[in-house]
Amino acid sequence: MNAGEKDGEFAGLSERLAARQAELRALSDSAHESRKPVELDQSKVGRLSRMDAMQDQAMAQESERRRVGELQRIEAALRRLEGGGYGYCVSCDEAIAPARLELDPAVATCINCAGRSRR
Repeated sequence: MNAGEKDGEFAGLSERLAARQAELRALSDSAHESRKPVELDQSKVGRLSRMDAMQDQAMAQESERRRVGELQRIEAALRRLEGGGYGYCVSCDEAIAPARLELDPAVATCINCAGRSRR
């Protein structure tokens, strides 16, 4: 496949990845307050309310951790698009199925290597 065919095959993916990247960054910015430390002043907040706040904080921190991971995958996919390696497995260098890329444009491995890494 020549470079022109490859560019046509992945047309729109860069924009799709960039849009998801912007969405994740906006979510991260809007959730910033919920990740702040919980105030432990018992005169202001009861014990159960404080426990709820701590649980909410932990969930917000985990959501942020997942957003950061997805942002890293998107940035890596954008670099592969620019460098010409997009669409090929980073483990075995075989082509990744187009349906797999359509489902998750940031995926870096073929289905065989993804299955091996889970074992």
